Amino acid sequence: MNDPNRRNFLKLSTVAVGGMTLSGGILPANAFAKSSSRKQNIRLGFVGIGGRGSYHLDTALGIEGVEIPAICDINPKNLYRAKRWVEEAGQPTPRLYDRGPTDFARLCEEEELDAVICSTPWDTHAPVCLAAMRNGKHAACEVPLAQTLDEGWELVETFESTGKWASIVLGGFGDLTLLNMVRKGLLGDILHVESGYIHDLRLVKFDPEREPWRLQPAVDRNGNLYPDHPMRNMMPALDINRGDRFDYLVSMSTKSVMLNEYARSQYGNDHPYATKKMALGDYNASLIRTVNGKMVTLNHDTHTPHPRESFRIQGTKGVYLKERDGHRIYIDGRSPVDHQWEPAEEYLKEYEHEIIKNYNPPKRKGGAIRGHGSGGMTQTPINWDRLITALREDKQPDWDVYDSVTSASIIPLSEASVANKSRPVDFPDFTKGKWKTRPPLYTEYSSIQVK
Repeated sequence: MNDPNRRNFLKLSTVAVGGMTLSGGILPANAFAKSSSRKQNIRLGFVGIGGRGSYHLDTALGIEGVEIPAICDINPKNLYRAKRWVEEAGQPTPRLYDRGPTDFARLCEEEELDAVICSTPWDTHAPVCLAAMRNGKHAACEVPLAQTLDEGWELVETFESTGKWASIVLGGFGDLTLLNMVRKGLLGDILHVESGYIHDLRLVKFDPEREPWRLQPAVDRNGNLYPDHPMRNMMPALDINRGDRFDYLVSMSTKSVMLNEYARSQYGNDHPYATKKMALGDYNASLIRTVNGKMVTLNHDTHTPHPRESFRIQGTKGVYLKERDGHRIYIDGRSPVDHQWEPAEEYLKEYEHEIIKNYNPPKRKGGAIRGHGSGGMTQTPINWDRLITALREDKQPDWDVYDSVTSASIIPLSEASVANKSRPVDFPDFTKGKWKTRPPLYTEYSSIQVK
């Protein structure tokens, strides 16, 4: 069941969607004409409305025409705060689903919704999305979409059999200016990209009020456990699933000492986690090679003291370094001093992507967005704007199920490599060969109608 190229979960030679039959078990681009009508009101059900979930809920409440008829959470405090927010936004009191950790299934079965918004702990992302898809609803999810290869295949095959998609569109929006530099050839042919999830989460992992589930993966698992944030920039820049694909991976982790040390320093030597064995190495590095010979260095470190991560992309004509305190670039033959960085500001202006230039969403209802990650934002985030547009036009979001599960597959593949002395592990091809002809990300909405 963990064969990376497992294809027999659902044997599909043809898929019937919206009254049309498609061969090959995958929905090809441009399979349907554009929808003749645009849906104005979008009905969303929310599963998980804690920190990130409350952010997404408040974002949705500020968008004209979005209705929230149902919410689900196992924490009464989260549930009744969300109920109050919906009522304060002038909407009818939502139905509450609070009968335990699997009550999301009842929501998906009973409610008439366009999509389910999932912001639950990692291990429930795939189950929530699958319940939505099998009950005639799309699913927009926080990252990662899946934890195992079996879940990845199940999500793909459920999409292909139902026409209902699941996507990590909630996980943020890629750097389109960086992508424009790449596509306009400023850096030449891309050879190597390096970034990762480098975020000191020791306090979060020991805080039961914020993310009580966050510590357990470090106890149980050893690999690159959170690849999607860096992948949202890496995969489009490398044309992954859209002209190229990931071929194989090798992964290595250090020993694990920092969580024990943190527990001792904060809570004393008698604390149970002061000596408890942790599986997750304090630093993981995974190397990925693509079929067309490009390379990724993907890092993961949530245990050591450090600033946040950087992003480095190297091409045949130059290199771009994106850091938290500024951006630098070097272009062979163009930078003013040989072999020395220059500030990237002028390039960022020159290569600003048209999608970003033209983004001018309607004014939000209400004030600044509440919840974890909002940063006091008063404008609808672009990924949310494009998600609602896709739902209104019966199209897929920018990141479809194939891209979403490819990113997530790094988790189990890196675990397998670490456990086997860093031996190479092959990537599954979730697109089943369609990566050679699929259109690039962030060019236009897919014209696939997915009613």
